[in-house]
Amino acid sequence: MLDKITEKSPAKINLFLKIVNKRNDGYHNIRTGITFINLYDEVTIQPHHEFLVHYTGKFAPKNNIFNDCIIKKIFSFLKQKEPNLLFTITKNFPYQAGLGSASSNAATVIKILENLEIIKKNNIYHYADLGADIPVFLNQKDALVRGRGDLISNIIFPKYYFLLIQPSFVCSTKEMYESFKSDDLNYKKEFDLEEINDDDNGNDFEKILNKNQPEFKSLIRYLENLEGSIFSRVTGSGSCLFSVFEKKEHAEHAKKIISNDYSHLWFETAENNNINLF
Repeated sequence: MLDKITEKSPAKINLFLKIVNKRNDGYHNIRTGITFINLYDEVTIQPHHEFLVHYTGKFAPKNNIFNDCIIKKIFSFLKQKEPNLLFTITKNFPYQAGLGSASSNAATVIKILENLEIIKKNNIYHYADLGADIPVFLNQKDALVRGRGDLISNIIFPKYYFLLIQPSFVCSTKEMYESFKSDDLNYKKEFDLEEINDDDNGNDFEKILNKNQPEFKSLIRYLENLEGSIFSRVTGSGSCLFSVFEKKEHAEHAKKIISNDYSHLWFETAENNNINLF
């Protein structure tokens, strides 16, 4: 009989993100460098008399339910009956923040269900149609991701320490991509190159945020001036910002400073290259 199972569901950081072009299928071809950090949601699965998804934790949605629930979508995507299981998702970091919250939760659930043989094992790219970030979360290694998330090359990024801060606004990934116009796209090389090049820097979504969000402009300037900061930018399509440090003590010192100036916002330190799940 199935016992209760709990696994960690990590956050990711986009060290850079370039939007190359819009595809005929409506998606965009991108290039992005993804590293995983030691901030986690938790996914617990246990027997239940019916199928139920329950969210809890600091960043749980209102009424502990997402109307557009990614866990429910897994079974409709696989054309499989929902099992009599209780899925409890403990939300410990922000969603609609560019940290990969929903995709991470979905990938963790998929891994657990595959290990339990409740669903069959599929190639990780099979799930790109369910969520563009799900394949890289299933891969769960630092990676250069191209296409619409379905071209992944493992890569080792340097050891970094991060200070993350969540503004007072959130970003819908769908709306952010829809905001992009063809004039905003200026990537000069082929999107599927397997090596990082000089054009792979920055985050193209910052163009939109700079236009529409004064809070973003002030926060990014603040982060860029922190002692020891190598660079600062937004992760994913936003809205969470991060600053990168080579030394842990610099990141911790920056956290103390930001706690005085932005105590009303969520902020946290994290590090990469120490993720070992499943």
